[in-house]
Amino acid sequence: MSNPYQEALTQTLIERSFRERIVLVGVTMGGQTDEETDEGLDELSLLIDTAGADEAARVTQRRDVPDSAFYIGKGKVEELKEVCLALDADTVVFDNELTPGQQYNLERALGRTALDRTAVILDIFAQNAHTQEGKAQVELAMLRYRLPRLRRGAKAGLSQQGGGIGTRGPGETRLEVDRRRIMRRIEKLERDLKDLQRTRSTQRKSRSRSGLASVVIVGYTNAGKSTLLNSLTRAGVLVEDRLFATLDPTTRRLSLPGGEPVLLTDTVGFIRALPHGLVESFKSTLEVAAAADMLVHVVDGSATHPDQQITAVREVLAEIGADNVPEFIVFNKADMLDDHGALLVEEYQGAVAVSALKQEGMDILLRRLSDRMRAISKVTELLVPFERGDIVASVHREGEVVSIEEAETGLRIRARLSEASAGRLREFVVTTSNSGN
Repeated sequence: MSNPYQEALTQTLIERSFRERIVLVGVTMGGQTDEETDEGLDELSLLIDTAGADEAARVTQRRDVPDSAFYIGKGKVEELKEVCLALDADTVVFDNELTPGQQYNLERALGRTALDRTAVILDIFAQNAHTQEGKAQVELAMLRYRLPRLRRGAKAGLSQQGGGIGTRGPGETRLEVDRRRIMRRIEKLERDLKDLQRTRSTQRKSRSRSGLASVVIVGYTNAGKSTLLNSLTRAGVLVEDRLFATLDPTTRRLSLPGGEPVLLTDTVGFIRALPHGLVESFKSTLEVAAAADMLVHVVDGSATHPDQQITAVREVLAEIGADNVPEFIVFNKADMLDDHGALLVEEYQGAVAVSALKQEGMDILLRRLSDRMRAISKVTELLVPFERGDIVASVHREGEVVSIEEAETGLRIRARLSEASAGRLREFVVTTSNSGN
């Protein structure tokens, strides 16, 4: 009788035996420290593992400036080649961004594939994109990345001769044809994404008319954003201990302790030096963060340097125009916090520590979030005639009443209302102001 556990283990070992072996390369520049380079390579190792490959070795070098031809020095190129031959590694991956020329020169000198960090991230996004929009965004980013890296093949120097009037002459090289095809595909993807963006914009306007505030979860990849969304709303979003497991945004309704409902949205994770092409391609998806009323910034409290991850996320938020949206920092994996992490929680005023997986600290998180949402909400003052009890009931039903006082001509009510509700009751509105408590 077969053992299912043994079969599963055997299958895993077989799969890992076919995984690509990769040599990682890191270069320490200028004021950078060796420790920072090692941390970057640690993250790169996680990226290639997520992409389905294994780290075989690491090669590092310290330079003032990159070599224009190889990024690393010629002597280091020879050392890298020897390491690859000794370990039977077919690919090298740089933690730094290579120019098309450097990538081409390295592949010729090494006799094997040379990639940079951007290529690995694009590969992971391609594996994890499932929706029509997600696939189009990833393909667009990949084509933009590959376009300047097109190379002339062995027969690319031969011209394509056409037949008939107007087609005689040298024609186009294969390289030019490939470039033109990619440009046409890029243009089509951009048109398709604009159509999808209009659809998403219509959906956002519909949600806005519902009067519900928008709360968006952002954070470094693998910080636990999807786990938090599931914990708060039972959303059933895929949760895996791997980078960029979730690319497509998911929105769920959440009721805060005060009873007021909000829309809670999970987004794609960010990472240090997230490729600009990906940010550009995913802008229509990431716009949900820029249009939010509040950002819940989830931080991996168990990370070696969570403060550096906070900085990386804020840089991406600034790039998409979401740096002015109010931010509420949540340190996740509280059960794994070290002394440095505990100090960081105190350093970031108003931050909370939770364990989304173990459901620890969730009540405190919801109370703090409710308080923050009240603090940024607008208070509308209405004067409602005594005989309009239906309006008073409507205010109680659709908003949060802050105070009620009797005036000579009716009831003076201060309440937090959605724009839609305030619009319907505009004939009774006296003033609107930001809430300070």
